Amino acid sequence: QVQLVESGGGLVQPGGSLRLSCAASGIIFRFYTMAWYRQAPGKQRELVAAITGGGTTNYADSVKGRFTVSRDNAKSTVYLQMNSLKPEDTAVYYCHAKSPMDSNDYWGQGTQVTVSS
Repeated sequence: QVQLVESGGGLVQPGGSLRLSCAASGIIFRFYTMAWYRQAPGKQRELVAAITGGGTTNYADSVKGRFTVSRDNAKSTVYLQMNSLKPEDTAVYYCHAKSPMDSNDYWGQGTQVTVSS
């Protein structure tokens, strides 16, 4: 059974930082492309950042230079370091895992990030 468990969300002031973590189980983690998506109220879910099994990363333009995605294959965990947070970063953040070999993909349950003074 595949599980993706996010943690690290919360309330932070504008300009602050948070680090999200997503611990995966039930998959051969090192082969999977891992990504973070977010969904704000009334908006569509959007890709924030992704990292392939080989370590290649890509980011949404809105977070470039502020967010960093990384992974620890030994711990089957992907991270999202979020700096210089803005109110518009407020959303539920979801972890996503995509198999490189077939169409299978998996989602975490989401973690709330609220940026507000």
